[in-house]
Amino acid sequence: MKGSYIAALDQGTTSSRCILFDRSGRAVAKAQKEFTQIYPKPGYVEHDPVELWASQYSVMTEAMAKAGAAASDIAAIGITNQRETTVVWDRKTGIPVYNAIVWQCRRTADMIDRLRKDGMEELIRSRTGLIPDAYFSATKIKWILDHVPGARERAERGELCFGTVDSWLIWNLTKGRVHVTDHTNASRTMLYDIHRLCWDEELLRYFDIPESMLPEVKGSSCLYGYASSELLGEEIPITGAAGDQQAALFGQCCFEAGEIKNTYGTGCFLLMHTGEKCIRSEHGLLTTVAAFTGERSEYALEGSVFVAGAAVQWLRDELGLIRTAAETEDCCRRVPDTQGVYLVPAFTGLGAPYWNSYARGMLTGLTRGAGRDHIVRATVESMAYQVCDLIRAMEQDSGLSLKTLRVDGGASANEFLLQFQADILSASVLRPLCIETTALGAAYLAGLSAGYWKDREDIRRNWELSKEFVPAAEPYLREELLGGWKRAVDAAISWANAEQGI
Repeated sequence: MKGSYIAALDQGTTSSRCILFDRSGRAVAKAQKEFTQIYPKPGYVEHDPVELWASQYSVMTEAMAKAGAAASDIAAIGITNQRETTVVWDRKTGIPVYNAIVWQCRRTADMIDRLRKDGMEELIRSRTGLIPDAYFSATKIKWILDHVPGARERAERGELCFGTVDSWLIWNLTKGRVHVTDHTNASRTMLYDIHRLCWDEELLRYFDIPESMLPEVKGSSCLYGYASSELLGEEIPITGAAGDQQAALFGQCCFEAGEIKNTYGTGCFLLMHTGEKCIRSEHGLLTTVAAFTGERSEYALEGSVFVAGAAVQWLRDELGLIRTAAETEDCCRRVPDTQGVYLVPAFTGLGAPYWNSYARGMLTGLTRGAGRDHIVRATVESMAYQVCDLIRAMEQDSGLSLKTLRVDGGASANEFLLQFQADILSASVLRPLCIETTALGAAYLAGLSAGYWKDREDIRRNWELSKEFVPAAEPYLREELLGGWKRAVDAAISWANAEQGI
């Protein structure tokens, strides 16, 4: 086959990236570009869809230039993306009717309250595996149709397309010839039956969303279409797509039931592969479709933390306490502890296992002696505490006891964080040599379909351990720290309840 590399397009919440991988799973060239975060009102988060596409196309051409690669050197393109984020555009012109409503956005929390009063919660859980929340795409689509003048009428006439970001990128790459998504992204819309693997007619009627808007759903590793020769000089097959967290699970080679990974990104996302078994959570987790390459569907349990690395950005951009995320590790090591300070980074509500849309961020335990380094350390530690909450819920649902946790994402470069995570979990944390596992998973899915890699065992041989972090904290200290975290979370929820008059 032609092509030396697989190009992975990784469209995240704060930046677009492209990484070219070779057959050993090594990143040979990468490019990254941040884009604008739009906050029209408190709790609202938007992106400009045109900027998302422009930034993604820009980094793809940049990465190819860095590698000295022409289109003929790219065997295939794989796509991974921020999930749930909602784009609605005109089918003929390709012009968005509104900004992309980001997964973090809480504007539709009242719709979720109404949905519960309508008795729809159990139906949604049983069909989609999701706990109803403003996090997912369905209420975002409905909001756009209800609030953008003329949008509903145009949608009913078949003039509008809805897509998660993967669909939007594929539409643009193929010059509007292909409107498609994969099972993993479809499973995050709150409109998709994860058992029958199809759009659910009853849920579409409830949310009043025309089925004509929706993309065709295909497997995560198959031919979707071809990137236009007008963009890159010649056509390149697009053969893989998966939502970012399912892509990371695949990139970590977690193919068997019981294997777990956590990604420290804008949020934290913990996934446990459950094989062909679709496990319903009783402890605030989600059941979701895992990326699969065969005929049989595969599933995962997922816990989602809305704000993790985004809290570090807040330290940098809003508070000005740091200049770069990398500084946080030195700040953490300059102080022996946080002096009792805890940050609950519920800037856009609390995700699993709490699911409180109205909770807001809270900094507790402040004294006159608390300084910059204590606040930075409390912010970094908050990531580990939130992951610990998810792990404990996952252990209860699965009946398994965690022994090791595979980690990836930008913040996994912070060794203070990973050691603290091991201490607070009392389990070993394994960081692979390549922490770009989200993009790597998209590359693997594309490469398997294109014949670049033979099978899962072929790619499993690429996984290499960079470092293992072994728990070293005394049990009494771990329990004391976790007790303080629980009190801080309770305070944030109490504040939200008081504001809601509960």
